[in-house]
Order: sequence, then structure tokens, then C-alpha cells
Amino acid sequence: MTAQQAAQRIHERAWVGQKPGLERTRELLYKLGNPHESLKFVHIAGTNGKGSTAAMTAAILTASHLKTGLFTSPHLWNFQERFQIDGIPMPDDTLVVLTERVLAVAEKMEEQPTEFELMTAIGMLYFSREQCDIVVLEVGLGGRMDSTNIIPAPEVAVVTNIGLEHTQQLGNTLAAIAGEKAGIIKAGCTCVHYHQTDEVMEVVQKRCEMLHVPLVITDPESLVTLEQDITGSTFTYRGYGEFKTQMLGQYQLKNAAVALDISWALEQKGYPITLDSIKKGLSNAKWAGRMELVHRKPYVVLDGGHNPQCIQALRTALDGLFPNQKLIFITGVLGDKDYQDMIDQMVPISKAFYTVTPDSERALSAQMLAQLLQNRGVSATPTSGLAQAIELALHQAEEDDCICLCGSLYMVGEARHIFGLC
Repeated sequence: MTAQQAAQRIHERAWVGQKPGLERTRELLYKLGNPHESLKFVHIAGTNGKGSTAAMTAAILTASHLKTGLFTSPHLWNFQERFQIDGIPMPDDTLVVLTERVLAVAEKMEEQPTEFELMTAIGMLYFSREQCDIVVLEVGLGGRMDSTNIIPAPEVAVVTNIGLEHTQQLGNTLAAIAGEKAGIIKAGCTCVHYHQTDEVMEVVQKRCEMLHVPLVITDPESLVTLEQDITGSTFTYRGYGEFKTQMLGQYQLKNAAVALDISWALEQKGYPITLDSIKKGLSNAKWAGRMELVHRKPYVVLDGGHNPQCIQALRTALDGLFPNQKLIFITGVLGDKDYQDMIDQMVPISKAFYTVTPDSERALSAQMLAQLLQNRGVSATPTSGLAQAIELALHQAEEDDCICLCGSLYMVGEARHIFGLC
């Protein structure tokens, strides 16, 4: 079995007709020796900012000389991106060995585990085998019933920005969704919570009070931007700093505030985290495909934003970096997303669109998306694929233009490959 074949065998276990619950994951990990019980965790749930917060936190922990696992999803190009230790993805041969071991157990189970449940088990085996000091664990969907929630109480449970998502599974109000996310909070942990609407914060506060869990809420009022440009930002937070990050956009500073509060919570628990290691980790942190600058003259920015909240944050970031400037967009969307709202946010700052059909059965076709945009009075050209869209956009753009690729994570990995980054 090759690494590619291993990934394909896992992908074949798509969630079809399986009921939500932790029973399958619990049984699978029990039969694998409960590797998760030997690990310590930072557990992160939320709608937006999970991945960036996880990447920043992991970079800080690595800079603090802690062997740090990072479990995230989805991957952009290589399946092993989901499982990293100190920023290095899982080796191919390790993926093969662990996949074979997990599948051998899974295939004997009466109720077959799903794709993400298999990934969770592989990650736990890997991080345990490599004796990680701590694992930064990103929730897949929701929180309470997500397979990652089989872990014991984490060192820190984190709730990032919450919006309306997966309403069929999680509920159709912010409070209901917050309740699902808050399910990762367990007695014995500290909770770090992204400052947001009262409706959401009340749910998290009640959960913490019920379990006697210390709660830290980020303080956006103390977040002071000192400098911000296309290379990154310098800022202070809660009176500390200067901190630097190469992640672009004001919203990334809010995510950085979460990572800082996580780090300080861990420091209080005895982890060897210093102000210097925090500064070093933040400056080193990268999160591919999120406001990522991949080309200059013209500027090309990739962003995996694929819901209205993400696109709103993206637009605010672009307005700050390219004020009073019309942009060229390369975009594709999934038909089951609120793409009308996403379009509403992009059209006012657009010079032209090149549309793509993402590689998904749920994709809206490039032709249909282009027609929707043309109906709004903007230039929109459907393309045969991402390579053609990038070629046409680069040909049209002038040196000081910005081309922004956004709308679907399905396109970002391919775009990074086209630009020679993976």
C-alpha cells in the first residue's frame, strides 16, 4: 500500500447513513490501546478561525521546545498535512503503517467507523507513538458529538468565532450551535473563548460555571495594531508585545489574541512558555491558503474563505491592504453554501471575475456563477479550470493589481501547487 492508496481507503469511508455519536470512535480507540489517554491536548472548536488559531498555538508550543502535535482538517494538497509534529507532516511510510493497523481493527467492528473517525484514530496513534508533549486538536464538525471529543479533559478548551453553519446537524440558532461547540469543555480544563455576541458567550459562560471551569474571554479592546502591510502585522495585546505575525488581515490578529490567551493559560499550568517563545512562535506561524500572499507584481492572495463570515473578514482585510482599489477575483463556490451573500460582499470591490467549477459534486458550475455575476453588472468570465483562470487573470492584471482567489477550499490546494508551493 502506498500513502496515496492509504488516503484513498480512508476516503472511501464517507459518512453515509451513520448516526452521530462517539461510540464508534471510543470502541476503535479502545481496541487500539486507547492511545489518546497518554496525551495532553489543546482542543479547539468554532466556526471560523479554528485552523489559524491552531497553527499559531502549535508554533508557539514548538518554539517553547515542546514536541507538539497538530491535527487539523481539511488538507489542501497532501493528506498528511492533517497530522503534523513541530510543523512537519506525517511521513508517507508512517501513514501506510498506521492506516493498515487502524483498518485491520475497524473492519472487524460491527458498526463501521466513518472517514473522520478513522483519521482521528490515526492521529491519536501517531502522536502517542511519537510521544508528543501536547497536541493541538481541531474539531472536525461541531464539538459535543465530534469524534475528537473522546479525549479526556484537555489542558485548554477553546471556542473560536461562531456563526451559522451545518445548521441541519448543529441547530439553526447561534445559541444552539454554541451549545454544540461548548460540548468540548470538560471539568478540569481552562476555557479560552473568542469575544463575540452575548448570545454565544452566555452559552459558554453557563457551561463553564456548571463545570467550575476557569474562563478566559479575549479582550479585543486591548488589541493594538502598530503596523500592518502586505508582509504582516505588528501589535500589542493586554499590554504585552510587540508581537509580529506574517498572517495577513485584522481578523488574524483577533485569532492571535486567542492563541496568546491559550499560551498564557498553559503557562499557568506549568508549561515552559515564555514571552520570547511566544514572540518567536507567532512570527514563525503560517497557515497556508488563508490570506496567503503567493505572488507579487501583481499581488496574488489565496484565501480558503467559503462562507459569508469568512468573506466579510476577507473583504475587510483586503480593504485595509488595498484601499480604494478594485480587485480581480478568481472564485468558485459550492451550491449548498450561501454564495449569494458571498457575491454581495465581493462585487463592490471587484474589477473582474474569473469563475471556476470547484472539484466537488456540490459545486456550482463556472457558467452559472459567471451568469449570476454578469446579472449584477460586473465582468465575469467562466473558465475551464483553475490553471486557465490564473493564466487569464495574470494576463489582465497590471503590476500593482491584486488578484484574490477565494470561495472554496477545494481550489486553494491546487492553486498553491500551480504556484509551486506544494
